[in-house]
Amino acid sequence: MTIRLRLSAIVLILSLISFIKAKQNDPGQFLVGAGIYDITGQVAEIGFMGYAVPKQRGHGLLQRMRSRAFIIGDVNKEENRVVYVSADNGMAFQIIKTEVVDRLNKTLGSNLYNDKNVLISGTHTHSTPGGTGGTALVDITTFGFVKENWEACVNGIVQSIMLAHKNLQLGRIKINVGQVDNANINRSPASYLNNVDRGEYKDNTDHEMTVLRFESIDGKTEIGMINFYPVHAVSLNNTNLLVAGDNKGYASYLFEKLKNPPGTLPGQGSFVAAFGQSNEGDVSPNLMGPKCIDTGLPCEFYTSTCNGKTEKCIAFGPGNNMYESNVIIGQRQYDVAKDLYDNAQVFLNGNSIVNFRHTYVDMQTINVSSRFTSTGHNETTCQAALGYSFAAGTTDGPGDFDFTQSTNSTNPFWQFVAAFLAKPTQQQIQCQAPKPILLDVGLIKPIEWVPFVLPHQIFQIGQLFMVGVPGEFSTMSGRRLKITIQQALQDAGTWTPDSHIVIAGLSNSYSHYITTYEEYQQQRYEGASTLYGPHTLAAYQQTFYDLSMKLARNESAPSGPQPFDMRGKTFSFVLPPIPDGLPINKNFGDIFTDVDPSYKPGDTVRCSWWGANPRNDLFTEKSYLYVDRFINQTWVPILTDGDIETRFLWRRQIIDNSIITVEWDIPVTQQTGQDLYRLRHSVLLSGFKNGDFESGSSIGWTIGGSSRGTTLSSLMKAQDYLSTGSADMASIANSHSSIVTSVNRHNLGTVMPKIVYVGTYAWRVEDIICGGFASVLSQQINSYYCLDIYFAWLAVLENSGH
Repeated sequence: MTIRLRLSAIVLILSLISFIKAKQNDPGQFLVGAGIYDITGQVAEIGFMGYAVPKQRGHGLLQRMRSRAFIIGDVNKEENRVVYVSADNGMAFQIIKTEVVDRLNKTLGSNLYNDKNVLISGTHTHSTPGGTGGTALVDITTFGFVKENWEACVNGIVQSIMLAHKNLQLGRIKINVGQVDNANINRSPASYLNNVDRGEYKDNTDHEMTVLRFESIDGKTEIGMINFYPVHAVSLNNTNLLVAGDNKGYASYLFEKLKNPPGTLPGQGSFVAAFGQSNEGDVSPNLMGPKCIDTGLPCEFYTSTCNGKTEKCIAFGPGNNMYESNVIIGQRQYDVAKDLYDNAQVFLNGNSIVNFRHTYVDMQTINVSSRFTSTGHNETTCQAALGYSFAAGTTDGPGDFDFTQSTNSTNPFWQFVAAFLAKPTQQQIQCQAPKPILLDVGLIKPIEWVPFVLPHQIFQIGQLFMVGVPGEFSTMSGRRLKITIQQALQDAGTWTPDSHIVIAGLSNSYSHYITTYEEYQQQRYEGASTLYGPHTLAAYQQTFYDLSMKLARNESAPSGPQPFDMRGKTFSFVLPPIPDGLPINKNFGDIFTDVDPSYKPGDTVRCSWWGANPRNDLFTEKSYLYVDRFINQTWVPILTDGDIETRFLWRRQIIDNSIITVEWDIPVTQQTGQDLYRLRHSVLLSGFKNGDFESGSSIGWTIGGSSRGTTLSSLMKAQDYLSTGSADMASIANSHSSIVTSVNRHNLGTVMPKIVYVGTYAWRVEDIICGGFASVLSQQINSYYCLDIYFAWLAVLENSGH
């Protein structure tokens, strides 16, 4: 096995050298389109997804979260197209992917975009509003599922794909590969050193960045850029309370700011730049490495402890604080991506092939052939379980209590506590060995704690192969997986010297970590979080070998068992926001702390108001703040809450009062003079929900309806037809009233050619069914204060029976 791995690694290196030396080839023709949309969730009070620290709850916004979608299609076969989405989220979850695909199918049909050809990858920022996973383990520290955050993510991804679909055009794609140095380190080198094939590689992390350049068919219009580079988005540590896309979100912001016209506000330009995630499982951006925060000395190498304690061993750098580090790591990725983008010469061609294969696999029931295992024997995967070192956390974000990494033994107290959830069987203990089982999540009932049925996916775009994996592969796990896929393509006779493989990490679902067999033995955090036992990677290699062979031979792949659909089955203890209040003699918008009369470049402008809880409205595709400049007698917005120079801060005062602070770090390069600027804050008070009809959501509204019988219109009362009313019938309410799209309705003809006043969606009250029925759409608004609330509607008598 060792000899085969080393030979394959040499082949991979030689292929990369051949690729780099390749001359410009003939451009292939593809259908290409890109789209971007806001997915920012609730920025206040809700726990973040990533570090699993309950006290890390939102207090504002550093930068908005975006979904960046790219569609690549075969110009000759409409059904042969793929969708790649990079979302500024902790990871992609099955509950999100399923809903996204369902909504696309309702709008466009199931032939274009489906489970098989849509790939959603998370950038893995740890500063994202949580509660979007659906399964217990990822939502437990946010006190459950947060539907508003899930809806923001689902809707934003759908809208970004729809925009990419709308923008489809004939285009071409260039590819370039280079190195990003001094932007990542291995945070578990003690595990990496166990790998038998480590000598075949110069570094203990991958430094390779792959860049795809999208442009119009004539090369005159730049459309977008995707790159793949492995580094955890944890430059912002678990003390950060501002929602942000971390280093990858910042790098995307820089690239889009460069390529879109001057003055374009964040998220509003047509050029889209995705800094995608890859095999970052053991890869940290905190370049100064772990140190004991009380002594400044290095932590213990194997356990990452200081005097036996985990919580004092933390990695930092390269900046003086986490916000500076975030900018530095993002800038380094941006710099290399820009250089590779500008100098890309090799076209994706491969006869313009676009193809894909996808299958679902139950990871707990795999018999793994000796061909793929590190032991040389046939092995099996296990029921899902987490080890003690899972609770220790990492040097990027250590855990609490007395857990440490590299733990291979149990603790009687924690055994006793964990047994209340599920007690491991002897067979499970042996299967997972040497992992000491802390949480036997495969046995905990009745709700699903982690997913068991997982998506495996591979795309082919010309000579590029994109591999969607539902978890965090370590550096060496990713390398071995790519070698296995290359071997499959060679066996099928389709691998060429310029073929190239990229891993799209954290895609479509989330199954935590995937380490090598040797790394698993060390039982650091990553090994303890490898759910399905020591042969998990080998199981992935086996499945992806088969999937790659089927792709190369143009054979169909089995659908596999369907994953458990968590929609409607989640739990939540998240309370709604408290109605907004004010101190006596204060109004919303009154100044709490005013700005100074003047500032100079390098200063920070700061202003505070009496305001409202930002949970009341997500301000999707808008901004909580604006920095306006007075130009030619007009106030012109120059910055929003999506810009890195601004911060939107919220804090609770007493019980129901909110203080809003807007900050602007004036760049040292800002032009000086008698320019006039202002800070502007927008807010919606006390929980009014527009319903976001324009994006297909009815959150915040109550739906009712029933048969009206012979009741005269003048005698009808709306409250009687709501869910608590005397006349309500749920079956009629749900079937007669719904969100509709802007497409033409055959029964309306030219009477109402577009049934949506503005945007994409609207709410239809009543159906085309003849008879006496009533539909109601209602929302109670408490203490609402706003100067601009509007309702627009269209009405038509659809047939003579109404």
